[in-house]
Amino acid sequence: MALGALSARLTEVRSRIAAAAARAGRDPAGVRIVAVTKGHPLAVAREAWAAGLADLGENRVQEALAKMDAWQEPPVRWHLIGHLQRNKVKQAVGRFTLVHSLDSVRLADALEEVAAARGLVQEVLVEVNVAGEAQKSGCPPGEVQALVERAAALPHLRLKGLMTMAPLTDDAAVQRRTFAGLRELGLRLAADGLRLPELSMGMTNDFEAAVEEGATMVRLGTALFGERTQ
Repeated sequence: MALGALSARLTEVRSRIAAAAARAGRDPAGVRIVAVTKGHPLAVAREAWAAGLADLGENRVQEALAKMDAWQEPPVRWHLIGHLQRNKVKQAVGRFTLVHSLDSVRLADALEEVAAARGLVQEVLVEVNVAGEAQKSGCPPGEVQALVERAAALPHLRLKGLMTMAPLTDDAAVQRRTFAGLRELGLRLAADGLRLPELSMGMTNDFEAAVEEGATMVRLGTALFGERTQ
């Protein structure tokens, strides 16, 4: 993919984010783009960095680590946006700036154990299955408060916010209901003293609705890079 193509797509994406933020009375500067480079070669990640995208998202730990090990450009922020299995925790801790997919107390404890052993603090988001889809990972909404309280009490985890995925649909009402559900959950937690400022929600097919409902991070792949090669 030519850098010029990425620049044009990025300009369009930023324009759409700005318009969505304006509709919601928000400052578009409060929305960060995580460029999802999963399934793309390292050259695409380098093009993203050259275009000014300093947050790169990957789904698979092994694929991400290979890119990190080959990375020679100035530092970027690597995000793990896919499901994290406990047997991959040792490989993930300390390599990713932010893990978006904390979805259970057992995973929180595993992350804490490894982070403590390495003397570092791992930043995380709690993934919530707002829509209750059986095929998706994520903590059920009714169990989120217990997970958040547990994660917040662990000294080597820094809980930054919440993450969700809307059902794959063109129905804007369904998208908005999912994103509003995450935002409202965050507000309820804040009322209990558990302030979680980051809301990671919205992908290529629904990011404008997510921005209108309060997203602080949108995870965009196809909108920036076209279809994946893997």
